[in-house]
Amino acid sequence: MSGRPDGPTALVTGGSGFVAAHLVRQLLERGYQVRTTVRSTANPAKVAPLRALGEAHPGRLGLFEADLLTEGSFDEAAKGCSVVFHVASPFLMPEKIKDGRRDMVEPALRGTRNVLGAVERAESVERLVLTSTVGAIFGDYADVERMDGRTLSETYVNTTSTVENNPYHYAKTVAEQAAWEAEAAQDRWRMVCVNPGLILGPSLTPASDSGSLFLLDELFKGYFFYGAPDFSFTTADVREVAAAHVAAAERPGAHGRYIVAAAEMTSFHQMAKALLKHHPRNLRLPRTALPHWPVRILGPAFGLTQDYIRGHLGIRFPVDNHRSIEELGLTYRPIEETLLDHYRSWREHRSTPHAA
Repeated sequence: MSGRPDGPTALVTGGSGFVAAHLVRQLLERGYQVRTTVRSTANPAKVAPLRALGEAHPGRLGLFEADLLTEGSFDEAAKGCSVVFHVASPFLMPEKIKDGRRDMVEPALRGTRNVLGAVERAESVERLVLTSTVGAIFGDYADVERMDGRTLSETYVNTTSTVENNPYHYAKTVAEQAAWEAEAAQDRWRMVCVNPGLILGPSLTPASDSGSLFLLDELFKGYFFYGAPDFSFTTADVREVAAAHVAAAERPGAHGRYIVAAAEMTSFHQMAKALLKHHPRNLRLPRTALPHWPVRILGPAFGLTQDYIRGHLGIRFPVDNHRSIEELGLTYRPIEETLLDHYRSWREHRSTPHAA
């Protein structure tokens, strides 16, 4: 479809976000007419990267103001679209969540329902691609140990997170379930769900509020210089996550949920080692792995509950990502490449005089 001025029309919600900005770029490069929403077009930090993409693809990117919590605010942007990518989602760091239901669950659920309402009212829409998370599949890592082969797969749904315990995962779970229920209640449009792991890679939008950017911030700023705690993550490159969304929209046989994450988890220590190979003088990156006992003792002082530590520390599991490879055509790049691109982007956007 490259270069077609009359390509299909798509809506991407939350265009200034980490994943959405990459998705907007990939769609434009494939010839789509793209509409994207932001809460306010008056925020220059949020809007500037999107305006630059629009200038690179004249006449093919439309910017709309829409708020997840305002009913009907996505209707105008969705009108005439054949596909809607619902990427926007509220995110807060755990320490900023005062009330899980008010701060996380209600915005995620209301936002998804508002977008679903726009899809229902826009008769042109044939497919909805929903951005979820592996957190809608499991609550704590300990949950995966009870899955078949102790392997993460799409067939499970998170049943252990609650408003009080991991409200972000709970919010994404109930929002995804609401979307599946809406799809089942009609037969005009079909939904495909993308469930990525921790999303890493270069950011196009320095103002993004992505959780993965915050997490890697802590590593890069030296919070773990004394040693890396034994926490591992399912990881995905933001460019592959965006590509998965495009494939989920374009491939007629795409259906259900797709885990988008590397087959092997990556620990903080492995991340640091990969970066140190290329930045050996950076004193902020940890050179050793911490044993478990100081994490158990000191973790609560850093906001980690004993329940969280028990459910995550030292736990690793394989990831069954075969559907994303075989049905969406994804090729996962090496984690080292993703980390280096992430670090380079971080330095460009948040560089400090001491970065090595």
